[in-house]
Amino acid sequence: MVKFKTTSIPGRHDSLEPLRTHFPTGSVIFSEGDLGLAMYVVESGEVEIRKKFGGDDQVLAVLGKGDFFGEMCMLDEETPRSATAVATTDVDAVMIDQSAFTFILEHNPEIAIRMMRKLARRLRQTTQLLEEAVGHKVDLDESGVTDGPKAPADPSARLIELASGMIFPLSESRETTVGRIDPVTGIHPDVDLTPIDGKRSISRRHARVRREEDGTFSLIEDVGTMNGTFVNGVRLTVGRPFPVQPGDLVVFGTVQCRFEVDTPET
Repeated sequence: MVKFKTTSIPGRHDSLEPLRTHFPTGSVIFSEGDLGLAMYVVESGEVEIRKKFGGDDQVLAVLGKGDFFGEMCMLDEETPRSATAVATTDVDAVMIDQSAFTFILEHNPEIAIRMMRKLARRLRQTTQLLEEAVGHKVDLDESGVTDGPKAPADPSARLIELASGMIFPLSESRETTVGRIDPVTGIHPDVDLTPIDGKRSISRRHARVRREEDGTFSLIEDVGTMNGTFVNGVRLTVGRPFPVQPGDLVVFGTVQCRFEVDTPET
């Protein structure tokens, strides 16, 4: 069992110091069918999740910094590993056992939300395979979490990244999600800043740009963002709408953008 050092602080809950570990390139972190005792969070490097189909290994996902894997054993200790995890580069990771997992969920609800999205995606994939097997639609309860069709882009409102000049149109819907692709859940934000976020400073669901009823715009930072969101140097409070005007400097993590909106011709 993976151990964590517990530190007792008077007047506060116990805190857990995670156990960090290193896997050289080519290491098998765990194999399909193994008994799961811990999950992992990648601090650096890349991990491939592979599963055997017809005797051949198929890559299901490529994970990097901030991604987690092996979490099913945290939810069901009797379930063996459903896939193999291989370090395709040198990997530094945090190992999390059951007690640490409970502690983390209590202090970082974003992890729980991401796990629910991942499980919902697996349910949809399983449902699709079942429908293909039986030859008709299977009516299962929907989870409510989806990465379905997105609203068309609105050419009149956009974020422009200052360093590259890349243009990211907002969605025509009332809210536009801003972040980076989540390889764990497969969910894409409306504005995916992955190509310009080389430092991985942006959370997967970092913020939302909202159109207000009066035609103005507000920016809302989502729960769990590590590196903050700023408008003209002012850091946003999580969950609280902050007005943004055309020409404002908006910073997501370390990515600097200019907010622009076309004004109707009179």
